[in-house]
Amino acid sequence: MDTGGNSLPGGADGVKRKVSYFYDPEVGNYYYGQGHPMKPHRMRMTHALLAHYGMLQHMHVLKPNPARDKDLARFHADDYVNFLRTITPETQQEQLRQLKRFNVGEDCPVFDGLYSFCQTSAGGSVGGAVKLNHGHCDIAVNWAGGLHHAKKCEASGFCYVNDIVLAILELLKVHERVLYIDIDIHHGDGVEEAFYTTDRVMTVSFHKFGDYFPGTGDVRDIGFGKGKYYSLNVPLDDGIDDESYQSLFKPIMGKVMEIFKPGAVVLQCGADSLSGDRLGCFNLSIKGHAECVRFMRSFNVPLLLVGGGGYTIRNVARCWCYETSVALGIELDDKIPQHEYYEYFGPDYTLHVAPSNMENKNSRHLLEEIKSKLLENLSRLQHAPSVQFQERPPDSELPQCKFQGLNFWNSIRTVLNMFSMQMEEDHDGEDERYDPDSDMELDDERKPLPGRVKSELSEPEPKDMDVVKEDEPDREVDLKCSEPPA
Repeated sequence: MDTGGNSLPGGADGVKRKVSYFYDPEVGNYYYGQGHPMKPHRMRMTHALLAHYGMLQHMHVLKPNPARDKDLARFHADDYVNFLRTITPETQQEQLRQLKRFNVGEDCPVFDGLYSFCQTSAGGSVGGAVKLNHGHCDIAVNWAGGLHHAKKCEASGFCYVNDIVLAILELLKVHERVLYIDIDIHHGDGVEEAFYTTDRVMTVSFHKFGDYFPGTGDVRDIGFGKGKYYSLNVPLDDGIDDESYQSLFKPIMGKVMEIFKPGAVVLQCGADSLSGDRLGCFNLSIKGHAECVRFMRSFNVPLLLVGGGGYTIRNVARCWCYETSVALGIELDDKIPQHEYYEYFGPDYTLHVAPSNMENKNSRHLLEEIKSKLLENLSRLQHAPSVQFQERPPDSELPQCKFQGLNFWNSIRTVLNMFSMQMEEDHDGEDERYDPDSDMELDDERKPLPGRVKSELSEPEPKDMDVVKEDEPDREVDLKCSEPPA
């Protein structure tokens, strides 16, 4: 098993990386409902930009293998998975008690194809982790992932299945330590909660804090037990700009990389922290947001990039397109090429947009206090926590990946059930939901606090364009040969 801190070949930041990019052409067809701010169509817009900028030919483009029931049940409760699989818009009125129990309703509505959407999102993130584990790529990208609010037994904040936790569990099969970073404007509560009591996963979240969904992520929330000081929270106020953001991000993440020495990094690139987001209140430019990707790429550690929030969808597409180019080490022309969604990007039709002149409520003094506190917490850690050497499970393709033979499974079970009254009990056997023939694992999340749900006014969007269905949904399909629309 890898002891962590490993480097990718190439050294210099400018060196090209091998990138695996996961995309299902069906993903843009899912629709949360009229007026709902979450629009999967943004992934289709992103893909169109990647195609017309000519980036697909520089990546291994893959259709994700959809996660199965038993794959999701490695983290999520069986009854919750069964509910997601069986609920439909036509039957939901017959299951009002279940809807309330699993927090499905306004923020997280029932829509056509809900379960397939969850399977695609999870399949891409876990598939990316498998590619990284096998050394098939240096960076894996799944913009349909990053749904960091989902819980073990319930939906939250537009998220139903937590693909990130599943991907991290996959990475832990090979890497002793995994680092999770969240630059969504909302606190990465579900991922933090899942790994709150372990020293094998460090979670770092930069987010708006205060009277804001989900209401968690105080700087004083640092982890528990063996996980104490392995949860870092960077609470921010409205209007933070590129300079202020990077004055925290780079020194904090530089110290994390020095001390924690992760074997792999997962970076959640929620684009609702951009200036002008319909639900956000930060003032980051696309280049400022992407600087986080560039900085983490420079450490030459296996890197999984996932999506997340982002509700001004033209800017989401701009951002994830540009961040894909950063992953590849390719420079892009600021003038957006003509394509089927070109009209979304008017009137300037440029890749980059200027931030606003909104007030930055984050004073230098406040930022210095936060930085000092977090660096102090990091100084309390031992460098690179040791983990007893384990025999590495055999490499396999996605359908064969498993936890079988890993002695740390019991500790992960404890993490995922940390709020249970049974937390201190011995776990002598494997989780009965575990299936050694399955290929994925996923994660969970916390409940939204009352009165702090995400909401917005509806805004008309240009009409979605249909995408032809793939013929073989159960296979990981190479899509690189697909030609961009004329």
